[in-house]
Order: sequence, then structure tokens, then C-alpha cells
Amino acid sequence: MEKNTITKLNKRFEEYAYEQDGIEYWLARELQELLGYADWRNFVNAINKAKESCETTGEEVSDHFVDVNKMVKIGSGAERKQEDIMLTRYACYLIAQNGDPKKEQIAFAQSYFAIQTRKQELLEERIQLMERLQAREKLAATETELSKNIYERGVDNSGFARIRSKGDWAMFGGYNTSDMKRKLGIKENRPLADFLPTITITAKQLATEITNFNVKKNNLKGENTITTEHVKNNKDVRSLLGKSGIKPEELPAEEDIKKLERRVKTLDKQIAKKNLKGKKNNEE
Repeated sequence: MEKNTITKLNKRFEEYAYEQDGIEYWLARELQELLGYADWRNFVNAINKAKESCETTGEEVSDHFVDVNKMVKIGSGAERKQEDIMLTRYACYLIAQNGDPKKEQIAFAQSYFAIQTRKQELLEERIQLMERLQAREKLAATETELSKNIYERGVDNSGFARIRSKGDWAMFGGYNTSDMKRKLGIKENRPLADFLPTITITAKQLATEITNFNVKKNNLKGENTITTEHVKNNKDVRSLLGKSGIKPEELPAEEDIKKLERRVKTLDKQIAKKNLKGKKNNEE
């Protein structure tokens, strides 16, 4: 997510925050807009899931989700009563956690409501971590789809591993999968992609997605034919990166994605506890 996008979203979320008796809250109708939900009924479903999550933590739902009514104009100066919900920061956090992180507003909100200090640099750091995790999950899903796709076309698991390695050879300028693991100091039994930066993971995913598409579109069969297709696509994506001065084989390894995943989960649990503690201190 671009820095200016984060700044813009941060400003919008700040503008919609209210305070009463020292406690921050947001209105559900306004949060619906912030999170990009077009339909109120769909957003209510997300709220209900968040209430269920709230119950599992042992918190009183009524402490975080407060039903309210307000009068809204409907034209010609007339007004009607509209149902709304006051939401604490913790309630908003739970709603965001139940949303689709592929949407920019949701991805931002998951970090915004999790981080109590509101320091933008912390928001940027957490969003970047989540983007890398999501990129890795997307690559894994695309590779699984390709594996199933080519299995039906006469390529077994060993063949798929060779195709992927040849693809890496093309992506990394002559370094195959094993070469890159040695270059980056990665154990042979660990996936290379678990240690790659987001830009490289995304590049590999794009090349694999194109291979998948063309295998199905052109009904490609056999290891050699599919290898040729995959190598071409990886070279094409590498060339695109090169136009921006990016050489994937020269980028350093990043933190093990498995450790990162555990760290984010632990951080979120700690943040949730701090949010609850902060709320109780405000009440006292």
C-alpha cells in the first residue's frame, strides 16, 4: 500500500472518530462507508460475526456494540428514525478482522484499529508485514492450482518441481531454486518463497498465474511444453522488473514467513489485550 494512501486513509478514519466520557467510538453507518461496504445488510452480517468473536473473548458485547437511534433527513425537510450502532475501537477491530484484507480499506482498518498509539509509522510497518503474508498465500494458492492443472496433463509432482525450478532459473537470471537457497542461506527443505521479499513473491505469482491461464487456454500437455511456457513467462516478468532496475537475485532474504506469521498473531493478541485494558482504565 502506498504511503500517500495510508496517509489519506488515516486522515479519514481520524475524522470519523468520536469521543464520549473519554472513550473513543465510531458509528456503524459511517464505518460502513469507511470500509467500502455498499450494502448495510452485508455490513450487519460483518457486525454480527464481530459480536460472536467478542463473546469468545469473554467480553460483554453490550460494552462494545451499543444500539442507538438517530434522525436523518429524507428530503423536503422531513426526517425519519434510523438505527445505528456505537462501536468501540475494539468492536471496530473485530469487524475489520472479519473483512476481506484484499480491500485497501479493510487492510488499513485491521492495522488502524489494532494499534492504539496511532503512530503512522507503526501502521505502515504492520500493513507491509500483512501484505507480504497475503502475497505468499496467493502464490501458494496459484502454485497449487497449477500443480492440479498440469497433473491432469501428464505431469506428476516431481515434474511440477522441475517446472517450478526452471521457472526460478528464468526469474533469477540463471539461478535455479537450489542455487537461490544456497545464495540466500536457506535450508534445502524450506520453500524459497518463504524468504523472498514481497516484490519477488508477487512476480513469481504473476508468472505462475500466466502459465496457468495459458496451459488451460491452449490445452498444453507434457512437462517439456509446460516448462517452455513457464520459463517464457518468468523471463517476461523478470524483464518487466528490470525496467525498474530490479534484479530479483540481488535482493536480500527477508524474515522467515512462518516466524513472521507467528509474530503478527502474537502482536495482534497483545494489542487486543491492551485495547481492552485501555478501555477498562478509561472506565475507572
